Amino acid sequence: MTQVHTIDQNNVRTGWYTLLIAFGSYAVIAVTLSATGVFSAIDTNIFPAVVAIATIGLTLSYFYVPSIRSLAENLGPYGLASFHVWRIPAALTFLYYGYQGWLPMTFVNLAGWGDMLAGVLAATLFLLPRAARTVAGFHIIGFTDFVIAVGTGIVLNFLEPSSMANILLLPVAIIPLVGVPLSGATHIAALHQLWVKRA
Repeated sequence: MTQVHTIDQNNVRTGWYTLLIAFGSYAVIAVTLSATGVFSAIDTNIFPAVVAIATIGLTLSYFYVPSIRSLAENLGPYGLASFHVWRIPAALTFLYYGYQGWLPMTFVNLAGWGDMLAGVLAATLFLLPRAARTVAGFHIIGFTDFVIAVGTGIVLNFLEPSSMANILLLPVAIIPLVGVPLSGATHIAALHQLWVKRA
């Protein structure tokens, strides 16, 4: 007899509260530091380090905090995919900054157009029949864009910090500070769920 895995809805609610309080507090502090120019005034490598720590922290919370795990499982790969529609306005922001000369075009062409692809695919996903292969394909493509965009940003920030100076400032700083950790963690959570289900 097949055992059905049920999700405790109390744990799901606790997961929402935990996420809102913990990640919300981080987001407020990080955005405030950006707004007050702290990231610009100190070593520019601190900014990508903060983004990396937030991404790793969220990912680890999926694996080790039961309420966050329940929340992610309750949303499932499709629910987690819906979040990524936000990457369309993120892409438009990057493209605008690039064509104004405020961000290097190498970064804009990779991160901007990659985010546009991921965002459009996330929106299109809900017009297609539900299939594990389709949603897995989206998360693989979206995560590949995530790795390329973050990697390009880190390399350019290290090699040409002045070219990436504007990404430390609002409003565009909200994308790496808040959107990037959520994007990375939700892709990993979704791919893990799909892998476990397949196995």
